Amino acid sequence: MEPHAMKSDFIDNRCDRRNTASMTTDNKSIVQRALAELIETGSVDALEPLLSDDFVHHRPDSTSSTKAEWLAAVQAALTPLADMRVEVHHLLADGDHVVMHSRRQLPDAGPEIAVVDIWRIDEGLIAEAWEIIEPVAQAAANLVWWEPAGR
Repeated sequence: MEPHAMKSDFIDNRCDRRNTASMTTDNKSIVQRALAELIETGSVDALEPLLSDDFVHHRPDSTSSTKAEWLAAVQAALTPLADMRVEVHHLLADGDHVVMHSRRQLPDAGPEIAVVDIWRIDEGLIAEAWEIIEPVAQAAANLVWWEPAGR
């Protein structure tokens, strides 16, 4: 293989989804409402009815949690994260998916993380969520993820 040649697979798992301007606005509004209610009330009680009964939360390590499991984890995190600063950089919608890119920081110069949340909306409810979290302090090390350890 030539030094500059690259053989990689690119897999596009997106399905052909209808995407109208009103769908995009409605889906973004659903996600914004869910997050606003969670932050304003400090409880998952207002969030729970916005999730479908078969809601699934996916993690990068291929684990997932059910609606009840995820709500319990979010509720448990609300107290230690009560004064966290959340700065939304992007809120984008494409068909039935909404993507939010944010930076979050704990108070008193606590750790800062960059987060990408992907939400799938089905019949007006959040049906699935994916979350990728990167500690900002480790971002430079993650830029060379393909290099063998100890190099």
